[in-house]
Amino acid sequence: MRALRVRARLAHRGAAFDIELGDGEVLAVLGPNGAGKSTLLGLIAGLLRPDEGVVTLGDRTLTDTATGVVVPPHDRGVALLSQQPLLFPHMTARANVAFAPRSRGLSRTEAGSVAEYWLREVDATALANRRPSQLSGGQAQRIAIARALAAQPRLLLLDEPMAALDVAVAPALRKLLRRILRDEGRTAVIVTHDLLDALALADRVAVVEAGHVVESGTVREVLATPRSAFAARIAGVNILSGIRIGNDSLETPWGVTVSGVDGPGATPIGSSAVALFRPAAVAVHTEPPHGSPRNCVAVTVGELELHGAAVRVRAEENPDGSAGLAADVTPASVAELDLAPGRRVFFVVKAQEVTLHPALAPPVQ
Repeated sequence: MRALRVRARLAHRGAAFDIELGDGEVLAVLGPNGAGKSTLLGLIAGLLRPDEGVVTLGDRTLTDTATGVVVPPHDRGVALLSQQPLLFPHMTARANVAFAPRSRGLSRTEAGSVAEYWLREVDATALANRRPSQLSGGQAQRIAIARALAAQPRLLLLDEPMAALDVAVAPALRKLLRRILRDEGRTAVIVTHDLLDALALADRVAVVEAGHVVESGTVREVLATPRSAFAARIAGVNILSGIRIGNDSLETPWGVTVSGVDGPGATPIGSSAVALFRPAAVAVHTEPPHGSPRNCVAVTVGELELHGAAVRVRAEENPDGSAGLAADVTPASVAELDLAPGRRVFFVVKAQEVTLHPALAPPVQ
């Protein structure tokens, strides 16, 4: 059953969205800063009005520009949880959580019982009598989650809820959200920059760039075979875009030919395609190698960073401005090859390590 449908355009932000979410599903919205992720949440929550479009939640229309329907934010059955807890500073944790039930008309006793239930659910019963100024960042965010859920929302919106937390606190909150969302079959949309949030919490992923959804699917589909530059980078996969020029190769806009093997889905010659390969499959040479058929791309080293036990060598941007390729090598190789930013080298990958896929269709403007 479809829980959420958004088909809306906001001209002054250059945004146009068309997404659906099933009942009980969790959608992770990924994308670079300024891509339009929070704009999408604003359209759903009723904080932004589209120039044209429809937003429905279940069988209820929340926004319809054609008929003039605009349900106010407080009456949408939607709860929005942001990076900051935004608790009422003059209220205790219990009173903060009881606020929504009281606003719905429950008695003080009934609202108190609802608050106690959700405080237990987020492991915060001991914090009930504290005010926000007496809470740590992680504790305050737990109370904010309890307050959002006490409102009994049909849809939960989470705008990078772990972004402002210490790295030691975020895993516990992520585990808490996973339990609540999974065990109760909650429908939710979570905006995040963190791959772990998508892996731990989401059923589906939508990648947003320049105000449009450029890629969507199950978490496994998008992260295993990304077609957009942002999804490829967050998934740790190299991506090169170009035109299919033969049975086993594509050519990039700057003239590099890459050979590989077909992934699922045929890519006709002359159509747009992408080549995907893992950084671990890339060897780094100071001179072009000879021998068995390999792909060889001349690059300039942009930066070096630790990546587990390996060193990730990331090249400068490609000539078309897309993200540079990456190779994972040993620290010994970095020293032996004298790798450093600015060094000209060759990234080499065997054809059988490269998969070719049809490119995504451009978003509808």
